[in-house]
Amino acid sequence: MHHDFWHQRWQNRQIGFHLPEANPLLTTHFHTLALQPGQRVFVPLCGKTLDIHWLLSQGLQVAGVELNALAVDELFAELGLTPEIRQAGALRHYHAPDIDIFQGDFFALEAAILGKVAAIYDRAALIALPSEMRQRYSQHLIQVTHAAPQLLISLHYDQSLVQGPPFNVDASELTALYDQHYEISLLADNHLPTGLKGQYPAREKVWRLTPLK
Repeated sequence: MHHDFWHQRWQNRQIGFHLPEANPLLTTHFHTLALQPGQRVFVPLCGKTLDIHWLLSQGLQVAGVELNALAVDELFAELGLTPEIRQAGALRHYHAPDIDIFQGDFFALEAAILGKVAAIYDRAALIALPSEMRQRYSQHLIQVTHAAPQLLISLHYDQSLVQGPPFNVDASELTALYDQHYEISLLADNHLPTGLKGQYPAREKVWRLTPLK
């Protein structure tokens, strides 16, 4: 997707992907990553998700990357934090206690800029990207995080019924993207009660990706 697509979505407040509470799939399954307070979680394409509020409430540190500056500004305002802002390569780095958000193109993020992370939480990144970008995204994510463990939520529906995003990402594609670096375990497979966009049958699946030894 071109950058202008997402900037327009935020400008027009077409942000149905933004949930009014922390995702229950996160709160139910995050413990499987066995993180300790103080460890750092990376949330790619994070928007202003309330999942970040929840992760911080668990005593974790959070790093995120988000294309749209308005989303980042609103995230910090809703957290009640005033960040320090500086340039970090091609990205703007917003920093406050326990949180670092890098605003700009995900593919401009480098491992040295991101720093060490203990885990990745991907609820709305992989499924936000069209098929031609998902391979590049997954490889860059592996590179900048040194293949950190992941909790990943995917969406499954008949792509012929409606144009994404969000996009259908099936198990075979997930395997092709990640099985060279991870053991992939299905934790949950749930019917989406409201359907996709309120009308198309869909399922959400929760996966734990454990780095291969």
